[in-house]
Order: sequence, then C-alpha cells, then structure tokens
Amino acid sequence: MNTRIRRTAVTLAAAAVLPLALSACSDGGSDSSKSDSASKASAPAGASDDGMGSSASAMDEPFGPACSAVPESGAGSFDGMAKDPVATAASNNPALSTLVSAVKKAGLVDTLNNAQNITVFAPTNDAFKKIPKATLDKVLADKAQLTKILTYHVVGQKLAPKDLENGSFPTLEKSKLTTSGSGESYTVNGSSKVVCGNVKTANANVYIVDTVLMPSS
Repeated sequence: MNTRIRRTAVTLAAAAVLPLALSACSDGGSDSSKSDSASKASAPAGASDDGMGSSASAMDEPFGPACSAVPESGAGSFDGMAKDPVATAASNNPALSTLVSAVKKAGLVDTLNNAQNITVFAPTNDAFKKIPKATLDKVLADKAQLTKILTYHVVGQKLAPKDLENGSFPTLEKSKLTTSGSGESYTVNGSSKVVCGNVKTANANVYIVDTVLMPSS
C-alpha cells in the first residue's frame, strides 16, 4: 500500500515537473526570438548609413538651370555621358554641338578622350552665338588660334564644385583661369556663368558655361 502511494506521488511529481520544463524550453525559444527581434531592430542603423550615402550622392549630382534640358535617357543623358570619354560624351549633348564641331576642327578629339582626370568648361551653342559671326568664322578657320582657345577651357585635374569657390587653375593652354561662387552658383573669369555643373564623363568633370572663355594673350 505504501509502495503504491509512493509510486503515485512520483508520477504526480513528474507530471508537475514536465510542464515546467516545457515552459522553460518555450521561454528559451522566446528569448531567442527576442534576441532575433532585437538584432532586426538594430538593422535601421545600416539603413541610416544607406540614407546618408544617398544624401551624399545627391550632393554630387549635376546642378544648374540648363541641366533640365539634358535628356533623361540615352547617350546624351547624365548616365549616358558618364560612360563615355569627354569629347564623345559632349557629341551626344545637342547643346554642345558647336563646341564639338570646333574640337573636331582643331583635331582635339583624341587628345580630350585620352586625357585622364581633367575638367572641361564647355561653352554652350548660345555661348558661341555671343561671338560675332565674322570673328567666330575666322577663329574656326585658324587651327592654331582655335586650339589655343579650346585648350584654355581644360584644366588638368578633376575639380569638384567646392574647388570652384575661390580657385585659380592652370589650363592646358598654359595660362590660368579663375573661378568663384558657392552652392550651385559659380562663375569663371568673373563673367562666364556655370549653367549646368558637375557633369561626369568617363575621364572628366564638365561644367557647362554660358560664355566662351578667352585666354589673356
């Protein structure tokens, strides 16, 4: 009789302990889940980094009123120009067709396309129209003078917008040009305005300007 009572007591004790053990296992799983959740909750830190990266990227985008005229897709778009060397990239931008024609006349296509890490101040078609037609025709017919003018628009290093705030840079023509401004407003040599800046090509940074730059001598 006593033996039977003891067996019954042991059975009841085991029955009482088993749910507690299962509960403990379940709690362990819950803690694991909580740990996983906490780990996932920390993920936004990475997302925040991505956000900062996007913000930095946005600051590195082209800027200026004339940028809106650049095609949104194709070889002449900002993405398309970034894949080609600068002379080729410019040839795909309709607003730079006069410049491209001048570069071809001067025989500078390969020179510009093969150069590394340069900055080009690229006059628009309207910039060339500011030059009296007779004068422009004369310059276009004079390869030496044309080369001198075009190479004056090229700096032998990549310039970021911040570099233009108060800058003086030697050009491939051997004399210097100056830049000034801030934010998204810059001028070259005090009068030529950057109308679409920080345009990337495969080998150059391009600043599209509204006036042709002339070397001092």
